[in-house]
Amino acid sequence: MKVAIVANNVPHTQKVKDRLIQKFIDRHFDIDQQAPDVVVTIGGDGTLLSAFHQYKDRVDKIRFVGVHTGHLGFYTDWRDDEIDDLVVSLQSDNGQSVSYPLLEVQVKYQNEAQREVYTALNEVVLRRSGTTMMTDVYIGGEFFERFRGDGLCVATPTGSTAYNKSLGGAVVHPSLNVIQLTEISSINNRVFRTLSSPMIIAPNDWITIEPEGAEDFILSVDSDSYPKSKITEIKFKVSKKKIHFAKYRHTHFWRRVQDSFIGDGYDN
Repeated sequence: MKVAIVANNVPHTQKVKDRLIQKFIDRHFDIDQQAPDVVVTIGGDGTLLSAFHQYKDRVDKIRFVGVHTGHLGFYTDWRDDEIDDLVVSLQSDNGQSVSYPLLEVQVKYQNEAQREVYTALNEVVLRRSGTTMMTDVYIGGEFFERFRGDGLCVATPTGSTAYNKSLGGAVVHPSLNVIQLTEISSINNRVFRTLSSPMIIAPNDWITIEPEGAEDFILSVDSDSYPKSKITEIKFKVSKKKIHFAKYRHTHFWRRVQDSFIGDGYDN
């Protein structure tokens, strides 16, 4: 098995990384940062998100395993004191995996013939810098609404627990092959009306938005921002690709939600 390690720069994380590398060497694993079969991330969800984008061109060929050095994350199943057990699981690997949907984004810029294509694990956000954004929204090719507000967020099911949730979006189980559109501070009055509710979009439907007028849009794909020339159209759809996690010990999704947002105890 060829393995790669991606870790954040926190000193404790680097110590865990060094220990794991030595264990891989002792057990004759092939450490290959270029073309691995399994990518082990050490840190938190942000580290795994970074690793996903580092290997996004090979996402169909690899599986991810997350080791957390803080609190349990949505993409990390192992604690930093369990790396011996993790190595044993890797040694007895039988190729099992659990797969989650990704988001495909096609962006058309003014005066550019080719669309830019991005893939997101969590979400894509479109905003304007310092003023109201206006855009027509189409679902499945049919006009749905004219949006006015701060911006729009399109999230995957796994991303539904991130920025999308803070916007009032629904938490969606990652076994559902869907995406979610959530408004950011929409303007609703006697003149301007939007649905003002998150929408779950089926896998066979595109979301198309056509922003109006400005050249100061900021497009964010997961943790990366793309301020660029005028955006004339963006299309969103459930990607044909998926991210795969090695299924050695995969924490139940609702257990992750409960642990992250509610905790084990409650006040009477």
